Amino acid sequence: MAGWFSQRIVETGRLPLFCFFAGMLVGFGFIRFSVRMIRANVRWWPGNVTPGGLHVHHVVFGVVFMILSGIAILAIPDELVGWRAIAATWFGVGTALVLDEFALILHLEDVYWTEQGRTSIDALFAVVAVTGLLLLGVHPFLVEDFQPVVNGEPAAWWWAIPPLLLSLGFAAITVLKGKIWTGLLGFFLPLLLIVGAIRLARPASPWARWRYRPGRRRGAEKLARARRREFRLRTPVVRAKDWFQDLIAGSPDR
Repeated sequence: MAGWFSQRIVETGRLPLFCFFAGMLVGFGFIRFSVRMIRANVRWWPGNVTPGGLHVHHVVFGVVFMILSGIAILAIPDELVGWRAIAATWFGVGTALVLDEFALILHLEDVYWTEQGRTSIDALFAVVAVTGLLLLGVHPFLVEDFQPVVNGEPAAWWWAIPPLLLSLGFAAITVLKGKIWTGLLGFFLPLLLIVGAIRLARPASPWARWRYRPGRRRGAEKLARARRREFRLRTPVVRAKDWFQDLIAGSPDR
């Protein structure tokens, strides 16, 4: 295990990224434990931070951690990998605190224990997934394909522009069709972008509201098919995801 860690993480320069990943997981675990203790009115837990009656949300502490550690990462020389890793750890902790209240930032109101609050968990899961792929050495195809210099010689990088624009177009269509996860992971696995762009949109997506409305050719038929597919395939997946999120982060108020 130590050899694998040294070869795959340390020697590849991914130690700060690993520490960011670990700090994010630990920070999320701690803050979710804390809010669940507060929600359960556990007497021995400190509770909310309320100086002068003002409830200071933990997103504030997250922003402070991210600013201070971000400045440290930029200021510390590259050769001081250990110190950069420590700063990256705190950047991960701050990221977890911010993402845990992402829904509050999005809605500009306290929706933490509501259905809208699930958006925070979705956002954190997305960042964890992307960071995990990067740790495994999987790079976005945009980074791999767009290389203006090869072996010290200028490369004809402009040949990469048309396929990159085409891929970005597929990604935009996929996201507009309501397939956020497919669009996100598609930057690492381009085939997903093609599949997501071709297949039917989700019935509540912007694409469906635009293309499947009455008056459009086969619009009503496509909307009915999308709703059947959503009920048959998507609904069980969403229920499983909600169950898993409730297990980890606590269920919203009913």
